[in-house]
Amino acid sequence: MVQWTSAVGASQLARLLSSHRAEAGGTRRTPAYRALADGVRLLVLEGRVPVAARLPAERELAAALSVSRTTVAAAYEALRGDGFLASRRGAGSWTALPAGNPLPSGGLAPLPPDAAGTMIDLGCAALPAPEPWLTRAFQGALADLPPYAHTHGDYPAGLPVLRQALADRYTARGVPTMPEQIMITTGAMGAVVAIRALFAPRGERVAVEHPSYANVLRLLSEAGARLVPVAMGEGLTGWDLPAWRRVLRDAAPRMAYVIADFHNPTGALAGEEQRRELVAAARAAGTVLVADETMAGLDLDAPPGEPMPRPVAAFDAGGSTVVTVGSASKAIWAGLRIGWIRAAPETIRSLVAARVYADLGSPVLEQLAVARLLTESGGQGGAPGDGREDGDSGWGSGWDRAMAVHRERARENRAALTEALREHLPDWGFTVPRGGLTLWARTGDLSGSRIAEAGERLGVRVPSGPRFGVDGAFEGYVRLPFTVSGPVAAEAAARLAAAARLVADGRNAGGDIPRSSVA
Repeated sequence: MVQWTSAVGASQLARLLSSHRAEAGGTRRTPAYRALADGVRLLVLEGRVPVAARLPAERELAAALSVSRTTVAAAYEALRGDGFLASRRGAGSWTALPAGNPLPSGGLAPLPPDAAGTMIDLGCAALPAPEPWLTRAFQGALADLPPYAHTHGDYPAGLPVLRQALADRYTARGVPTMPEQIMITTGAMGAVVAIRALFAPRGERVAVEHPSYANVLRLLSEAGARLVPVAMGEGLTGWDLPAWRRVLRDAAPRMAYVIADFHNPTGALAGEEQRRELVAAARAAGTVLVADETMAGLDLDAPPGEPMPRPVAAFDAGGSTVVTVGSASKAIWAGLRIGWIRAAPETIRSLVAARVYADLGSPVLEQLAVARLLTESGGQGGAPGDGREDGDSGWGSGWDRAMAVHRERARENRAALTEALREHLPDWGFTVPRGGLTLWARTGDLSGSRIAEAGERLGVRVPSGPRFGVDGAFEGYVRLPFTVSGPVAAEAAARLAAAARLVADGRNAGGDIPRSSVA
């Protein structure tokens, strides 16, 4: 029996095809059936139509497009010949990928620091530590450590001082929160692992944005989740709320994972009304909505007088629909493996109870350092657990200043990268995001996977688009983080341009290709 991930209606496909033609600057002088087939093929490769999605019947699509049924039949036949469509009598037709099409592979392991002289690593969207604030926080944490050293050191829910500081932070952001609603985790990935185990055991459906964060997609897939991709809105710059409502209603996923604040990889920022509508749709469907706030705070171009949208949890009136994930890895430093979950108290109790069979807790010293950054007093108020930990509300000045360092650095890196791309790769398309750490670039008519493969041999590492999609989608994209600046950004773009030329020429980048020096 054929198992479809979703179905695409005739009017929906017609709208997507119309959007594609507008982005491409109009149709080319090709036969109507071939233009239609090319449009569907690109929608599949870009992830805007999922793989294994049932397409409308020929007659329905012909009516929606105002073309003849013969045109649609010929287009479907061309897609079958190219390997992008499969059909069975009585079962209809559904999208596919041809044999040999590059599929998503494992994540890019970070390069060791000593490899920077020969390879420009654009695989990791993280900045160096904001000094001297990180060192000062650890110095303060060492001073706060002695009372904790006299205990067993296992705090499955997290240190009380840090739970209080984070609860104060959410309250200051407009989401009243108690410490009992916070659980400290080992990074954001540790948070997602725990949430997935509680809400979406093997075989459960999980709705995800398409594209989405590569590591979470892989984590969910390897844990046995049945991923239901929901395409981003037109131009991949925001949520498609009608699509989300359809998926939540028809697929009834147990859990959904979204990044509302400077989405990774596209950099999109969801507005308040979008957040309100998505929470309402998730509540109606009985879906737990996991909101990843890892990139929150990295607003690089805040319009004067326009605040950031409130957290997704602010629109969860009942408090049981939204589970929020946060982390210090993007805000401060990837080496600071402290994350957290904000949820209803009963959810936190369930997560903590399950944790005793996993990692027991996160490192105490790192928790104290984050508490120092948030409050500038972390742990000075009293002994562990006696309820007298001091702290102010909102962001402590240490965190504020560290974030200011990151925003300025990311702003400079973004300017250098976009300028270099426009110079060396003028045919690549991208939208400069308002914030975050990533740029989602369309590679023209070239394979992002092939460019990534050739680029690594030329001395630049980039993750290709299919890593951020389901079943090989987004072949025409790469993700570029704001992690290099100045001459290094220019050199990275030059190497990518050389890789693109090799792919365009149909050649393979061999080891004898010279590498430019990195300034």
